[in-house]
Amino acid sequence: MRFPRCAGVLLHPTSLPGRYGIGELGYTAQRFADFLADSGQALWQILPLGPTGYGDSPYASFSAFAGNPLLLNLDWLTSDGDIEGAELRSAPPFPEDHVDFGWAIGWRNELFPRAARRFREEATGDRRADFDRFCAENAAWLDDYALFRALKDAHGGAVWNTWEPALAARKPEALANARRRLDDAVFLHQYLQYQFFRQWDDLKRHANAEGIRIVGDIPIFVAFDSADVWAHPKMFHIGPDLKPTKVAGVPPDYFSKTGQLWGNPLYRWEAMKADGYAWWVARLRQTLKTVDIVRLDHFRGFAAYWEVPAGEETAINGKWVKGPGAKLFKALEAALGELPIVAEDLGLITPDVHALRKRFGFPGMKVLQFAFTSDATHPYLPHNYEPNCIVYTGTHDNDTTLGWYHTRGFEEKARLHKYLGPLSEPVNWALIRLAYQSVADVAIVPLQDLLSLAGDARMNTPGKFGNNWAWRCREHLLGRDLRGGLRDFALTYGRKQLPKPEEPEPELPRGYPNTAS
Repeated sequence: MRFPRCAGVLLHPTSLPGRYGIGELGYTAQRFADFLADSGQALWQILPLGPTGYGDSPYASFSAFAGNPLLLNLDWLTSDGDIEGAELRSAPPFPEDHVDFGWAIGWRNELFPRAARRFREEATGDRRADFDRFCAENAAWLDDYALFRALKDAHGGAVWNTWEPALAARKPEALANARRRLDDAVFLHQYLQYQFFRQWDDLKRHANAEGIRIVGDIPIFVAFDSADVWAHPKMFHIGPDLKPTKVAGVPPDYFSKTGQLWGNPLYRWEAMKADGYAWWVARLRQTLKTVDIVRLDHFRGFAAYWEVPAGEETAINGKWVKGPGAKLFKALEAALGELPIVAEDLGLITPDVHALRKRFGFPGMKVLQFAFTSDATHPYLPHNYEPNCIVYTGTHDNDTTLGWYHTRGFEEKARLHKYLGPLSEPVNWALIRLAYQSVADVAIVPLQDLLSLAGDARMNTPGKFGNNWAWRCREHLLGRDLRGGLRDFALTYGRKQLPKPEEPEPELPRGYPNTAS
């Protein structure tokens, strides 16, 4: 699918401002959508929205279908009566510039069971009917997910294949007994998902009304410790002992002599083909309820993926295995129509990957931070672009552009400056300008680059454990000058959206912070 010439900003909701330790849906999220619209932007790109586990990575979720309750707007729940105002007024003094995940999660884990209990005891009429409708409509994934989380909580967070054998193997009688025994905990996770999608739908409607489309993200693989693998082990390379037999990674290359061993269980693609890739159809359908466009992470894995025997300490002893290719995307098109997909095709890409992407018209990705490592033939240099692509200064896995620039060697900097010519602006804005003026249909810039932030504002460092995913923006940084400058860039390079008519200041939306006071 081709996208109109436009621009957008990359910012995960956890990085939004807010009082309670982590970015939330509701008022500040709507304010950010307003900022994008006022700045002439058309797209808001986010990372995966699933509930995060060990390491707090949105790419290692407990479910490919569920939402992350950490993003719930607590003032909204207070206005509903599920949380008492006094509980929020006694909130700890959370840091404003980063997420302390342990602190934020611990505090919410005290609030959420009380909120769910109040809802269960007091919700009547339309509220309870709406909840029941949500649970019925999403039962295909919600029933397994809620029980999985309840069991995981009951086992102190242990991985599912270490539970009692009957539960790990999903024996019907054991599952039925667990549902009865853990009824309150199952209800808690149903309630949190109900509230997440209620709040997210409200945000998406607001953003779409402002002319902003949301670009979501689907990791190609799922975490082993997830409701997806527990509920559907036959779809994955899982042995009789309920351990993975083959896992994902990437081969050795210039950056790593031993490759990267990700450890995600690999799909049994032939088993998925037998039912028309029903799980993938359901996964993409669910994602397209929450976002408008989907970035498919590690797109090359659909053409061929690196298979490593489980138990290996590195990815060296893997091999390339052919992926589902066009068969999968034909099934998705047949079920869902034209696919609004962006292919993450970074790294060493072979002709079969390019052919698969072009066959379905998916735009690929170009990253300017990677463009100056060789000569003028580098595919990420703008003069080599085809229009059907998305150009980034950097992604969530890159350093900020200023942080990147200050760690470059002499030769790479020399190529960069020769390409850009004399600079009259900071290097991050020079690369933003380069992205905007390119022929790429879409230009997307991480908010950190728009704010001219150094490397300590980086979102993620691949291969590094700890201190990732934590950066947060303070609201005062999204000021009039930034809006005006970004809008001028969008207008100058033909990426600005049509202006909205002037409207009176609206009433404060749900989730405005003062509702708890």
